[in-house]
Amino acid sequence: MNYSKEKYLKLLSKEYKDISEVTEEIINLKAIINLPKGTEIFLSDIHGEYEPFVHILNNGAGIIRSKIEDVFENTITEKERSLLATLIYYPEEKLKLIKNEIKNLDEWYSITLYRLIQVARKVSSKYTRSKVRKAMNKGFDYIIDELLHSQGDEQDKDRYYKEIIKTIIDLNRADEFIVAISDLIKRMAIDHLHILGDIFDRGRHPDLVMESLINFHSLDIQWGNHDVLWMGATCGNESSIANVVRICARYNNIGLLEDSYGINTRPLSTFALETYKNDKCEKFMPKVFEYNEYDHSDRNTVAKIHKAITIIQFKLEGNLIKKHPEYKMEDRLLLDKINFKKGIIKLGKQEYKLNENSFPTIDPNDVYKLTSEEEEVIARLKDSFKSSENLNKHIKFLYEKGSMYKTFNDNLLFHGCVPTDENGEFKKVEFLGEKLSGKKYFDKINTVANRAYFDIENNENEIDIMWFLWACKDSPLFGKEKMATFESYFIDDKETHKEPKNSYYKYIEQEKYCKKVLKEFGLEGEDSHIMNGHIPVKAKDGESPIRANGKMFVIDGGLAKSYREKTGIAGYILTYNSHGLLLSKNKAFESIDKAIKEESDIISEIIVKENVERKTVGDTDIGKKLKSEIEDLKELLIAYRNGNLLK
Repeated sequence: MNYSKEKYLKLLSKEYKDISEVTEEIINLKAIINLPKGTEIFLSDIHGEYEPFVHILNNGAGIIRSKIEDVFENTITEKERSLLATLIYYPEEKLKLIKNEIKNLDEWYSITLYRLIQVARKVSSKYTRSKVRKAMNKGFDYIIDELLHSQGDEQDKDRYYKEIIKTIIDLNRADEFIVAISDLIKRMAIDHLHILGDIFDRGRHPDLVMESLINFHSLDIQWGNHDVLWMGATCGNESSIANVVRICARYNNIGLLEDSYGINTRPLSTFALETYKNDKCEKFMPKVFEYNEYDHSDRNTVAKIHKAITIIQFKLEGNLIKKHPEYKMEDRLLLDKINFKKGIIKLGKQEYKLNENSFPTIDPNDVYKLTSEEEEVIARLKDSFKSSENLNKHIKFLYEKGSMYKTFNDNLLFHGCVPTDENGEFKKVEFLGEKLSGKKYFDKINTVANRAYFDIENNENEIDIMWFLWACKDSPLFGKEKMATFESYFIDDKETHKEPKNSYYKYIEQEKYCKKVLKEFGLEGEDSHIMNGHIPVKAKDGESPIRANGKMFVIDGGLAKSYREKTGIAGYILTYNSHGLLLSKNKAFESIDKAIKEESDIISEIIVKENVERKTVGDTDIGKKLKSEIEDLKELLIAYRNGNLLK
């Protein structure tokens, strides 16, 4: 036995002190790796849509309803099954309604507790008793454990089982017990959650989405371009700040900044109202959706804020592009292409008429210079973003749980693309003095993005790179030739609004290319897939989320309301359980309030099942670690038997 191995085994022997303990742990681990693998859920492009997102978590991405069907399809009515499902999703809220309607509440409690126990037993059946116990809320953990493992086959056990339920009701603890066992069911339905980017922007409540994620038991996040925009803003990048505020104004969501994150927008509002007091800013009216149709905010004021921050953004971005010629974004320097007298702009050889020509803060002789008032506005916003306690809490969590990509159980997860040239080769991008491509490029970005936030003496260039990740054609998170923000605001010709995609999006139709991407990130198994977000799948036009003979899944399907007209659906849910992959597309979810009152659910249509030989824990990343631990324990067992550790 070599010295390092002997040293390791001596350390291991402190945890497993004799042959009996080692043997017991080997038996335990061998049993665990033969259990079915836990259920993984993949979601992408949430964009602040809190209510459908939290409902997906509450219904276990449809798993809980399917378990109820398995247990009760032939024994209770469909209405009773719907009520039971809603009770599990929203126990406290639903209980308030039920208690006003039920006459014999004790009888209802008795029946319902029995049904909940059966569902909990079904949903937790593939996990160890220890794991299930750890997932229980303290207070009822012992009782729930007893009920889950008291099968009621024998007469004595049956009496014991019924007495526990009766006592819970007699002690007026039924409500608390229902909440506790519902939480357990939801906890066991999803073993691990993957978020493939874009939590922020557009929707009303990315802050509540973040709080739900912070409280979720097991997850990882792959950053999206909208996430790094907020990350960059919190790091203090002024161009990122301007973009964040502009998008909030565009979607009539200034309240998110003020109420949730304490961002002081008053200096911007005061400046905008004064500067654009005679400008109707019609092109900058915020978008209207059903959730803000009757919003009390003054849309005329928001429109002025929207225009003011947009002009500030173009100036800041212009200066950043000139500061960093290595970004190769000179084609996005547009303010200096405007003929302000004629109201036209020259893009390449083509001239376009601007749909408006009121730019009171732009000096035609120095178009990218901010006025003193604009400088004050952005300085105040910067202070607010950097000092916001709640925002920093959320962004810190994004950094801690997030990264550019992740390999998990033989699948590759990322938000955007692997920059690729026209010939299908990974593009070499100049990045901080290096030419990088593929995995090395992703890894470098990961390091730099973390330094931008956590390094207290961070390099200004690294903070600037957070904006590069948002808008540059060479960013893996953007993956388009240009961000046509200016054109979409000021030019009516929609040809100029087009944002050509990176060649990656052409090549992902080819199985050979997808296998090349997987190999680049260390995955070569036949069961490996790429899970991707970012580009909405236009399901209504016949586009498929499945590419390259099933090697690639693009799961941005329009969870955000702003995309649903384009996609025709309300998002995709990708599930990976022990039986294989299941991809579902969702119909629109109306509201949590309607779900509670009318027992409505997210209706998902299964569009593909990829069945495999049943996967066990041993087939997962955790299983590989457990197998390695078993081999180490076997060596420790041999050492104990040979007396080697006594020498």
